Amino acid sequence: MQTVITFIGFLAFVAIYSFLKLRKEKLDSTEGYFLGGRSLTGVVIAGSMLLTNISTEHLIGMNGSSYKNGFIIIAWEVTSALALIAAAVYFVPRYLKMGLTTIPEFLEKRFDNTTRLLVAFFLIISFVVTLLPIVLYTGAINLESIFNVSEVLGVTKGQGLWLTIVLIGIIGSIYAILGGLKAVAISDTINGYGLLIGGLAIPVLALFSIGEGNVLNGISKVYENSPDKFNVIGAKDSVMPFEVLFTGLIINQIYFWAMNQTIIQRALGAKNLVEAQKGLLYTGVLKIIVPLIIILPGVIGYYYFGDSLYANQDMIYPELIKKVLPMSLVGVFAAIVMGAVLSTFNSVLNSAATIFSIDIYKGFFKKESKEKTLVKVGKITSTVLAIFSIAVAPYVANAPDGLYQLLQQLNGIFFIPIASIMIAGFFIKKISAMGAKVSLFVGLIFYITMTFIVKSELHFVHVWGIEFLLNVATMFLVSMYYPSNGKFKFTELEINDMVQWKHTKPMSIGLCVITISIYIMLGSF
Repeated sequence: MQTVITFIGFLAFVAIYSFLKLRKEKLDSTEGYFLGGRSLTGVVIAGSMLLTNISTEHLIGMNGSSYKNGFIIIAWEVTSALALIAAAVYFVPRYLKMGLTTIPEFLEKRFDNTTRLLVAFFLIISFVVTLLPIVLYTGAINLESIFNVSEVLGVTKGQGLWLTIVLIGIIGSIYAILGGLKAVAISDTINGYGLLIGGLAIPVLALFSIGEGNVLNGISKVYENSPDKFNVIGAKDSVMPFEVLFTGLIINQIYFWAMNQTIIQRALGAKNLVEAQKGLLYTGVLKIIVPLIIILPGVIGYYYFGDSLYANQDMIYPELIKKVLPMSLVGVFAAIVMGAVLSTFNSVLNSAATIFSIDIYKGFFKKESKEKTLVKVGKITSTVLAIFSIAVAPYVANAPDGLYQLLQQLNGIFFIPIASIMIAGFFIKKISAMGAKVSLFVGLIFYITMTFIVKSELHFVHVWGIEFLLNVATMFLVSMYYPSNGKFKFTELEINDMVQWKHTKPMSIGLCVITISIYIMLGSF
């Protein structure tokens, strides 16, 4: 009962705080609803970015993967810092200079309206088919495990999971539909820093217990139990070969942190460039710390449970929570986990609504739409997508390599083709609109064929790298026969007159040094 009370109490606190902060906000304009009135500060941006990114697909999926595979999966996290540097130094200043609300807007400026519509459509499909259902399902696993929902209600575990999915979906939808980006960002900030504190408490309490009052002694015992799991250099046949860092992984990371609407929308809603750069680089610092929350607990779980949960690796984190957290804190942590789920869910809903309203509805159906109409369309879009995601969520269970690995494989369907034309659009003047459109479909067909039909022996991240090169070659070839019209002026990308954060350069260098140092130090294991 105490667990339930603390759980509801923390959720209520976040909701009330968000409501009070939003009372004076103008949520009937596109800028107010979709971009938080362009008033977000660096701290809010970083907290919101972290929680939009880190949800239960990380807490459950990555800890499940590290339990089985060890620290080699740290590459997903620490290389994010490098991509965030690229976003802060190069991409976001140019987005703000062009006054973008969505990423597909850039594609219309650079190529044409059809390219913008295609990418907008692909993005919405990727949100609904991949990310939203997995976020809902992993959130339900965690809450079902903590509260034994099925046992309390006297239903099967499958029915308990489905009921929990519906509950999370409804609450998340209320935030996104009624409050827009500002509500999402404010609640994210509280939950984000709560997740850092609560998430760090799990391994610290576990190591304190293992080391009989000494955390360092605890980590020593965990290491002695399975030293191979601390190695960050993955073998060629592992779940994360080291070589992928130099092929498709960095393309994926640049897309995710510098071009993904769900993430970058926070920076587009910044007060100014200084706050946007602060937010991005603060997020880079947080991503270096995050492995202590989403990777180390999985390795500690191996110390406690051995390989007994290998067949069900996505249960390792919920089991660890119940083992190490005192009952008085379980409710608070469950609320923080719920916040992480809600954050990603409502962030994606808000981004999907933004893209549909601005890029598809206004961009194709009604170019002269009033702002209130666009906000209404956004709310309807969020509602429809939420209902669909809730219906699909139960079907993502039983992923053979874990839910996080499944999410990354599915993301590759859309991320790499879009990243290819975005990068080409910024850096290669000769690429034409026809080249970009053909490349989108070539990349899509190639990846689906190699990953899900032919089932190549190549690691799927290597396939990303090959796909990127194929996409660029396709763009060059098609552009030779259908040349660019030259309407886009690359002078639009110049940012010489914009005030930048004075610490951008030293922080960027520091993050690069830390990332490389992690591989040098942990690679020796």
